Amino acid sequence: MKISPLHPVEKERLETLHALGLLDSQKDERFERFVRLAKALCDVPIAAVSLVDANRQWFLGCAGLGVSETSREISFCSHTILEKSILYIPDAKADLRFADNPLVTGDPYIRFYAGCPLYMPGYLPIGTLCIIDTRPRTLEHDQMMRLRDLANCLQREIIMHKLIQDISLLTNSPALAALSEPTYSLDDAKR
Repeated sequence: MKISPLHPVEKERLETLHALGLLDSQKDERFERFVRLAKALCDVPIAAVSLVDANRQWFLGCAGLGVSETSREISFCSHTILEKSILYIPDAKADLRFADNPLVTGDPYIRFYAGCPLYMPGYLPIGTLCIIDTRPRTLEHDQMMRLRDLANCLQREIIMHKLIQDISLLTNSPALAALSEPTYSLDDAKR
């Protein structure tokens, strides 16, 4: 297993990530929605919005995994944040970087991975939007485009979340603070 090197501007990247105030936050329907869309658009059993911290990757949104974080050392997403575009691995067992990774050889038995880095202003990657399968597979060009488009929308959502949070603190406005609160799903409306 190849451990990814640190990002060339790791200190600034981590400062940007921590300033967002999203690590260890409560589940937020806005981010879960992106996960559901990625999963459906690419027809995969697992999708996640991953934030890559100093020693871990933490899932801001996730479907198909029973954990909220994994070690950065074994994380596919720590490799993705070094890419300019999608990191695409059709078969992890055939990729020397990942063939003996515990996430490949054990639960959740990753065989396919595609992840888009999520960039904040200053071209600093904070995490990924990724899709995973337990079998090898290929992605069609239009699926890759949809995944990148969805990641671009997700980046804007994260930036808007931070801007609203900052403006709310500056103005001490309850109305603006409400905009940064999680939205609710249709399931909540049924209760």
